[in-house]
Amino acid sequence: MKFDIYDFSVLTASIHQLLGEMMGETAVMITEMVIVGIVFLTLFAILGLALVYAERKVCAFFQQRLGPMRVGFWGTAQTVADAIKLLLKEPLMTKSADKFLFNLAPFIIIVASFMAIAAVPFALGLQAIDLDIGVFYVTAVSSIGVAGILIAGWASNNKYSLIGAMRSGAQIVSYELSVGLSLLTIVVLTGSLQFSEIIESQREGWWIFRGHIPAFIAFVIYLIAGTAETNRGPFDLAEAESELTAGFHTEYSGMKFAFFFLAEFVNMFIIAAIGATMFLGGWMPLHFGGFTAFNEVMDFIPPIFWFLGKTAFLIFMMMWFKWTFPRLRIDQLLTLEWKYLLPINLINILIMAFIVLMGWYF
Repeated sequence: MKFDIYDFSVLTASIHQLLGEMMGETAVMITEMVIVGIVFLTLFAILGLALVYAERKVCAFFQQRLGPMRVGFWGTAQTVADAIKLLLKEPLMTKSADKFLFNLAPFIIIVASFMAIAAVPFALGLQAIDLDIGVFYVTAVSSIGVAGILIAGWASNNKYSLIGAMRSGAQIVSYELSVGLSLLTIVVLTGSLQFSEIIESQREGWWIFRGHIPAFIAFVIYLIAGTAETNRGPFDLAEAESELTAGFHTEYSGMKFAFFFLAEFVNMFIIAAIGATMFLGGWMPLHFGGFTAFNEVMDFIPPIFWFLGKTAFLIFMMMWFKWTFPRLRIDQLLTLEWKYLLPINLINILIMAFIVLMGWYF
């Protein structure tokens, strides 16, 4: 395949070899970890700035206005100015807050995001860690973030924060079931929990097209449940401004608030990236059987562009949800999960298992 020319494992192997010639084995391991850490820190900063700008522009598009236009070219420096403002603001804390837990909560949330993004395959050979239980790992570590939210709400000693945290806890724990089961539907189809193998299984076509109706149903449920799990509209009850001022991070300011803000957007990227990997072929190009010339042209587009393009499409879909649908009540939100999405998901995974057993998929 032509996209093998963009294999990043050649680059990473050459860096490893170069470091091996300069220092010992332990020093090489530590240096590589530091390099990966710096890369991910830079990625987090870029993602935060880019997604906040995209959110404002998408919101403006749906509301028939321009959005930020004055600071920088087309308002591109607006998010940079906001980031500088957050970094320079004083981190205040109320006297009645639990100081240790209040300071710990933002770090738990941001660390959970770091752990989850480590398993995301950005391109061929461009992945921090390729675990053989990758899907299970991401599902497990992404659920750590809810502990940070509950701690933040309780430690703030504020009734709005506590209500927001309890809402968020109920919401995330509920919708994690649907996210996990929709991913499990594709795991049943591929027979593997390893992201690299799941992507490789889509070499001849993405599972959303080849997996019949159950794969499409799983994709729709994943998108809805993923949007809810990241506390984004119309499921943003945990930080409903009209009711709870800012929800679980009402008492936070400065850098700590920036951590919550950044984690929300990074989690949205992770949800979209995992969705693109499982359902849309990850970094695999678009192929149609028999159209050899078309397939060869698609192969020349670098895999990382395919991955980022698919992820951007899913992020746009999640933003579209937020600026189109009104916010749900808490009872409506839980009813949607427990009475509709979860039963549909359970039936869907049984149908997919039957399809795989019979060998009816493409």
